[in-house]
Amino acid sequence: MTLNKIQSKTLQDLEFQTVVSQIKENAITDLGKQALDVLVPFREVEAIKNTLKETSEYLASFDNDNRIPSHEFEAISSELKLLLIENTVLEQESFKRIHSICVCVNEHIKFFRKFKTYYPLLYLHTENFTVEKEIPEAIDKVFDKYGEIKNSASNELYDIRKKLGAVKDKINKSFSSALSTYSASDYLDDIRESVIENKRVLAVKSMYRKKVKGSVLGSSKTGSIVFIEPDASMQHNRTLNNLIYEEEQEIRKILGVLTDFMRPSKELLDGFQNYLVHMDYTAAKAKYAKKINALMPVIVDRPVLDFKKAYHPLLLVANNKTGAKTFPQDISLNESNRIVVISGPNAGGKSITLKTIGLLQLMLQSGILIPVHERSKACIFDRILTDIGDNQSIENHLSTYSYRLKNMNQFLKKCNHSTLFLIDEFGSGSDPELGGALAETFLEVFYEKGAYGVITTHYSNLKMLANELDAASNANMLFDPNSLEPTFQLMLGEAGSSFTFEVAQKNGIPYRFINQAKKKIERGKVRFDATIAKLQKERSEIRKTGSKLKDEEQKVRLESEKLEKINKKLQDKLVNYQQLYDYNTKMIQLGTKLDELSELYFVDNNKRKLVSKLLEVVQLENSKRKKVQAKQRKIEIEEKKKVVQELEKKIEVVRKEKKKKAALEQKIAQKPKPRPTFKVGDRVRLFDGKAVGSIDSIEKDKAIVNYGMFTTHVALDNLELVQAAK
Repeated sequence: MTLNKIQSKTLQDLEFQTVVSQIKENAITDLGKQALDVLVPFREVEAIKNTLKETSEYLASFDNDNRIPSHEFEAISSELKLLLIENTVLEQESFKRIHSICVCVNEHIKFFRKFKTYYPLLYLHTENFTVEKEIPEAIDKVFDKYGEIKNSASNELYDIRKKLGAVKDKINKSFSSALSTYSASDYLDDIRESVIENKRVLAVKSMYRKKVKGSVLGSSKTGSIVFIEPDASMQHNRTLNNLIYEEEQEIRKILGVLTDFMRPSKELLDGFQNYLVHMDYTAAKAKYAKKINALMPVIVDRPVLDFKKAYHPLLLVANNKTGAKTFPQDISLNESNRIVVISGPNAGGKSITLKTIGLLQLMLQSGILIPVHERSKACIFDRILTDIGDNQSIENHLSTYSYRLKNMNQFLKKCNHSTLFLIDEFGSGSDPELGGALAETFLEVFYEKGAYGVITTHYSNLKMLANELDAASNANMLFDPNSLEPTFQLMLGEAGSSFTFEVAQKNGIPYRFINQAKKKIERGKVRFDATIAKLQKERSEIRKTGSKLKDEEQKVRLESEKLEKINKKLQDKLVNYQQLYDYNTKMIQLGTKLDELSELYFVDNNKRKLVSKLLEVVQLENSKRKKVQAKQRKIEIEEKKKVVQELEKKIEVVRKEKKKKAALEQKIAQKPKPRPTFKVGDRVRLFDGKAVGSIDSIEKDKAIVNYGMFTTHVALDNLELVQAAK
C-alpha cells in the first residue's frame, strides 16, 4: 500500500524535526546524521513495519549478552568517486579507511550469521555479503599497523630504502666529522648546530664563515651566527634527494597498482558503506528509544489508534533533565469512536495531548519507536492533517482566521476514512456564534467522510454535537475545582467546563465584574457551562470519595487480617490453657485418691489392702489411656487410608498415561518409515545386522556394500541409512 506524502506543515506543527534532531545526537558518523536529516514518514506500509522491527531488534541488543559490534567508520565517499575515474591514485589515508570498513563489515557478517535467530531482519542486510578477505590482505601487504608503507611493499622500494639508510648514515658521519673539526678550532657558536630545510647545518661564528667549507643556508637575526652546510654533507644530500624522489615515485607506483586492484570492488565498497550508514541510522533510533523508554506497539490493519500511557517525547526529555514529572495520556480512536472533542480550561494540557497523538503517529510512520505502553495498538493512516497554533500568514496578508479557513478547505477536500486530522482551538478566530456554527458544519462533514480525528475547543455547540453523533465522543482535561489547578489527565466520555469565571475570580478579578459579565451573556449558556462545571466538581468529589473508600477498604482488610492473627493466637492459648487445666484437675484427683489411701493405711496399717487399692487406681488410669490411644490410632489409620487412596488414584492416572503413551508409540512404530534415497558413499547396515559398510555402487534395486574385508550385493529394501555421504 502506497501512502500519501505527509505535508511539511504537519511536520512543522508537530515539531517532528526537533525529534529528528534529538535522534541525530545519537549518530556517530557524519553520513548517519545526513541520513537522519532527510528522515520523513515512509510511503510504504511494509517499509514502516520493517524499519520499526529492525529498530526493536537493535534496542533488544542493549539488554542481552549478544551486543551488536561497533559500526564506527570514516566515510569513503570521495574515494568511491575517484575509483570511477581511470588512472587516479588513492592516498595512503584512503586505504586505511577502506581497510577499516572491510574489517568492520566482516565482523558484522560473522556476528549476524551466528545470531540470526535473535536479529532476523538485521541479518537480512548482510545475507548477500560474503566475508571480504582479499582487500584487507592486499592493503596489509603494503601498509603496516601504523598506516606506513612497508619496505617489503616491492623489491624496488626495499632497495631504495636500503640505499637511503646508507646515505643517511654517511651524512651523519660526515657531519659529525666536520662538527668535531670546526668545534676544536673554536669556529662554532655555543649552540654548535641547527636544522634548516630539514638539513643539519653548522652554527658558525660570522667572523670564521670563510674558514668553513660549505654552502651558507642562512643566518641568525643579529647576524652573529651563519648557518653552513658542510661540503661533504652536501654531496651526500644530493644523492639523498635523488633517492627520496625515487622513493616517492615507487610509492606512487605501488599505490597506483593497489588502487587498480580496488577499482573492480567499487560497488562492493559502496554497499559496505551504505550498510554501515544504515546501521548507524538504526542504532541512533534505538538509543533514542531507550532514552524515552519507547517500543513498537501492535500494528493492526484496521483503523485503530489506541495509545495507553502515551508520553510526548519532547516534553519527556525536557522534564527528565529538570526532574519534573511528565503525565501520560490514554486516547482511543476506532470505528465506533472516530472523533474525540477535548474541552476544558486553558493551560490544562489540551494542546499537548493533541500534539502527543499527532507526533507519536508521525514518529511511528517514520519508523521511530514511541513511548507508550506495550498493550497499545496503532494503524497506519494515509494522511495526517493538522491545524495547530497561530498560523497567521504575513507573506500572503492573511489573518489567522482566513488562513485557518483556507486550511479547512484543504481538509474538506482530502479527508477520508484513512485520514487522521488534528485541530487545535477548532472554530476560533472569528465571531464565537458564527465561527462555532461553521466549525460545527465542518465537523459534520469530517464525520460523514469517515475520517478519524481529535479536536480541542471551548465551543458548547461542538461539545453537544459530539454527544449526539454515534461515532464521536467528548473528553476533557481534568481540573481541580477547588484549587483550579490542572491535573493534566484526559478523561474520555464527558465534556469539560472552561471554568472561565472561576479562573477569573481566582486571579483577583472582583466578583462584581464577574457577575456583571454573567448578565451580558445568554442565561442558557451560563447554565450549560455551570452544569458542566458542577458535573466536573461532582465527578472530582466522587473520585476523591472512591479513593478514600479504597483506602478505608484496605485499612479494614489489614485490620481484619490483624484480628484474625490475634484470634488464632487466642484460640491456641485457650487450647493450651484447657489442656493445662485438664492435666492439673487430673493431678488433683490422683493426689486426693493417694491422700485417702495414705490416710487409710495410717489407720489400719494394712499393706495388702493399700497395694490392692493402688493397683485399682493405676488400672483405671491405664484403661483411660488405652481409650485415648485407640481413638488416636483410629484417627491416624483413617488419615493413612486417605493418603493411600490419593496415592492409588495418582498411580492409576500415571498407569493410564503410560498405556496411552505405549499405544501411541506402538502406533508410530507400526507406521511404515519413508524409504531413504541411497547414494554412493552412504554408510549403511542391514536391518537385522550390526556391521556398518559403505555403498560402492548402485544398480537398479541393489547396492554393492563394502565392509572393508569383503563386499556383498544387498537389496536396497534391506538396508538402513546410518550416515549420509557428505
